[in-house]
Amino acid sequence: MGSLGAILKNPDDFYPLLKLKMAARHAEKQIPPEPHWAFCYSMLHKVSRSFGLVIQQLGTELRDAVCIFYLVLRALDTVEDDTSIATEVKVPILMAFHRHIYEHDWHFACGTKEYKVLMDQFHQVNTAFLELGKGYQEAIEDITMRMGAGMAKFICKEVETIEDYDEYCHYVAGLVGLGLSKLFHASGAEKLALDSLSNSMGLFLQKANIIRDYLEDINEIPKSRMFWPRQIWSKYVNKLEDLKYEENSVKAVQCLNDMVTNALIHVEDCLKYMSDLRDPANFRFCAIPQIMAIGTLALCYNNIEVFRGVVKMRRGLTAKIIDRTKTMSDVYGAFFDFSSMLKSKVDKSDPNAPITLSRLEAIEKTCRDSGTLAKRKSYIIKSEARNNSALVAVLFIILAILFAYLFANRSQNL
Repeated sequence: MGSLGAILKNPDDFYPLLKLKMAARHAEKQIPPEPHWAFCYSMLHKVSRSFGLVIQQLGTELRDAVCIFYLVLRALDTVEDDTSIATEVKVPILMAFHRHIYEHDWHFACGTKEYKVLMDQFHQVNTAFLELGKGYQEAIEDITMRMGAGMAKFICKEVETIEDYDEYCHYVAGLVGLGLSKLFHASGAEKLALDSLSNSMGLFLQKANIIRDYLEDINEIPKSRMFWPRQIWSKYVNKLEDLKYEENSVKAVQCLNDMVTNALIHVEDCLKYMSDLRDPANFRFCAIPQIMAIGTLALCYNNIEVFRGVVKMRRGLTAKIIDRTKTMSDVYGAFFDFSSMLKSKVDKSDPNAPITLSRLEAIEKTCRDSGTLAKRKSYIIKSEARNNSALVAVLFIILAILFAYLFANRSQNL
């Protein structure tokens, strides 16, 4: 659960965190008994706990297909990410990955920690993949083939222009959006979404991650991973790595704000895609990561810490998003709140301020025009709520009861 200090500062995080903890334990109990499926779901929780929880929203058949789709693409991404693999070895693997998923005993040693386990035991994923329906298999194979080819292209090509940036994000994330739309359609639950909308869903998530992960990527050993487009960063520094140096702090933040402004262009497409979803489970599955992305951009905007360490949402806020996101009105409320938060950080002297404000105002208008904002629970917490002594007192009582319960259970087991 979240740290005690964070909970005391935000006591209304406690209940959503408790629910999230219980949901995580429930998800672990839902792991299928078959060894290959048990491996897949256990691995899913290890490589992405949040995705492992969100996927539980889906029905069994679609959940299995999405689980395998995610692990196949995560394995493909592991090959791309491993900078120790020589280009002449990596490119053929990326290009042929869509064929390897049909090979029972295929595996490839690369990656670290849980990703190494995934690659070493990839035959378990293959076995599960071959048990999926034909429509699911074809959708996963098609996206894997296209993504592998796109990744191979950018192994030998740098991200120079904004057009390159959009193309790279399409290959590694936009295609995920297209693939999920195909899986939803194959399940019979949804109409097939427009490719442009599906693509924007992936691009928005990917760009938020690329912005947030600047320092981790630039410090990658043995070779930096550079995804910010030269067309943007060259306006501020001579080399992309210069952004992390303290003497370039002003320029770094301006470049960061430029990158966030670029990402905002996809928001209205994302809102349209989500508003068209019919199945409540599919909706929650798609909506929660999108809200996390706009929240991440709000945290990163104008924040020099992106170049100094890790910037991410506190766990309690993540728990709130998972707990609250049930309908499109919840999405409009969250996007309005986080857009307003980001808007409050815009410095009028920033070179991109007029474009940033224009895009944020367009998002706010779309949310207002939904007519649902009055019903929302705001994510913007007033300062007096943080110091609510009654909430803090209740929190301590609940914690005391929990600790007493856990201690009693432990004593009985000794």
